[in-house]
Amino acid sequence: MSRLLFYINAIHHGGAERVMVNLANEFARRGYTVILVTSFRDEKEYELDTLVRRESLEDAEIDQGSLKKNISRIAKLRRICKRERPDVVVSFMAEANFRAILATRLLGVKTVISVRNDPKREYPNRAYKAAAKILFPFASGYVFQTEDARNYFPKGIQDKSKIILNQVDEKFYNANYEGERKDIVTAGRLGKQKNQKLLIDAFAKIAGDFPEDNLVIYGDGSLRQSLSEHAAALGLQDRVTFKGVVTEIQEEIKGAKLFVLSSDYEGLPNVVMEAMTLGIPVVSTDCPCGGPRLLIESGENGLLVPVRDAEKLAEAMKRVLGDSAFAEKLSRNAKARSLDFAPNEVFREWERYLLEVSGQ
Repeated sequence: MSRLLFYINAIHHGGAERVMVNLANEFARRGYTVILVTSFRDEKEYELDTLVRRESLEDAEIDQGSLKKNISRIAKLRRICKRERPDVVVSFMAEANFRAILATRLLGVKTVISVRNDPKREYPNRAYKAAAKILFPFASGYVFQTEDARNYFPKGIQDKSKIILNQVDEKFYNANYEGERKDIVTAGRLGKQKNQKLLIDAFAKIAGDFPEDNLVIYGDGSLRQSLSEHAAALGLQDRVTFKGVVTEIQEEIKGAKLFVLSSDYEGLPNVVMEAMTLGIPVVSTDCPCGGPRLLIESGENGLLVPVRDAEKLAEAMKRVLGDSAFAEKLSRNAKARSLDFAPNEVFREWERYLLEVSGQ
């Protein structure tokens, strides 16, 4: 195996996108020929190593009907596969997975697809479920992030699959912090899935107990205005700050006292892994499909709380903020757990699996 093609819709900000870019960069640095293909280009994208060849099916996302757009993208992707003859195509996310399987049919190219979120959400309706049932068996391999996600699919798919953690970039391991910690932070797309409203509600319950610590929210999305208005309605306009998207998040949050993930569902949350690597105590919802539970042993290297329970979330946040010895224990154990996310460890898992799939 020497040639790899990675395919995803886009590489703008997002967890799956970041993982794919990290993988493409690492394989290229290890001497593999790597082509990364996106459906379209975006203004703000993760940085690719110059060793990675970038191609896009469209210069910008086109406004077409779903059927016409998918046929066009499958045809273009197939032409690239014919020209490049990769040993393995690796795709992330539902639509890209479907297209990759169809584009590589009868080309003699191995295809590994990866489910990056709760499959009940990633394949949410009859059409997606039917497409997965029909097309997935034609893939050569499958990568999942959690046991819960793998168990959603039939045994034939489970038997050919591998669970691989996400890697955390080396810069998070190198971002040391020695000073006094302050503030509660979170990071992620400002949308319904991440449920930052729950976090604001929980913070409102404890803000008076910790007047020196504010809530700082990183990320952007459709709910930014409504979340800002909600914070103001609770009298927290001076205590909740929206920072938007930043490129070096590790430098922004490394001195935080607490990281909180308030999501309703997740795959394997990169932001939690990054916070743990930085030694920031983490409180997370125990959300499907089991990603936070895979990372956190509650009470030892973080705390898990029920989904959509502002009261329990507030209690957990208060416990960490109010007990420095407990917070230090969580921090120390989180950093120890983060060794499993190191790029070398995760890369070796991917390399071994792709070599297995390719028959080498």
